[in-house]
Amino acid sequence: MMNQVCVNKEMIDSYRADGVVLIRGLFRDWVETIRHGIERNMARPGPFASENFREGEAGRFFDDYCNWMRIEEFESVIRDSQAGPVAAKLMGSDTVQIFHDHVLVKEPGTTLATPWHQDAPYYFVEGDQTISFWCPVDPVKEATLRFVAGSHLWEKAILPTRWASETDFYADEDIYMPIPDPDAEGMRILEWEMEPGDAVAFHYKTLHGARGNLSDIRRRAFAIRFNGDDARYVTRAGPTSPPYPDHGMVDNQRLREDWFPIVYTDQQ
Repeated sequence: MMNQVCVNKEMIDSYRADGVVLIRGLFRDWVETIRHGIERNMARPGPFASENFREGEAGRFFDDYCNWMRIEEFESVIRDSQAGPVAAKLMGSDTVQIFHDHVLVKEPGTTLATPWHQDAPYYFVEGDQTISFWCPVDPVKEATLRFVAGSHLWEKAILPTRWASETDFYADEDIYMPIPDPDAEGMRILEWEMEPGDAVAFHYKTLHGARGNLSDIRRRAFAIRFNGDDARYVTRAGPTSPPYPDHGMVDNQRLREDWFPIVYTDQQ
């Protein structure tokens, strides 16, 4: 029998107050499936794959996204794991729509940190009912994902930047606030050591980042981004990431279901 995760009121309250909650063992039965999918992805990267390199940094930081339709392991996790029903409960949504998958691999000795950022400003999606799951398939003790509690409720979004070059993503900076230094500014930071199959669930607007991987083991992680009932398309000040060219959507439209299928409804 597959592992069953119970989403209780405390977890829902934590997610809505902090913008993030830890869910032990959510993908426990899918670890090997995800590992196989990641290795297939790295052996045959997609068009959005990136080697995040910066002069003076050591190691390898690989990431890629939007591959679930060509890598069957990823599709199985998205459609058949508990991610859909858990997402619905945490978001308070009747439906769960896939936005995209994301693979992030920091090899041993990788010094490059994932900078503080919010996902929402990169996306052409706006709404309160959004959620990401980040699941490592290796033990994580040092290269943890870090979150600023309550940052999803901030009135102004954080300026998105390109990770390696640290250049601004959009030309218009007026509607964004500069990236803070949560450690120096004494913000409440949440982070957890994690085992393979554990997951953190967080809002698209939650400020987060990660240290480099200075350990002697790999840090492979798989993330799934989901939208809920109120998520709608929004025009940004420039090209979004993922770009999804020629999508044909207009402001306030729910994302087209032929590209972004509904993977769970509460009637299931």
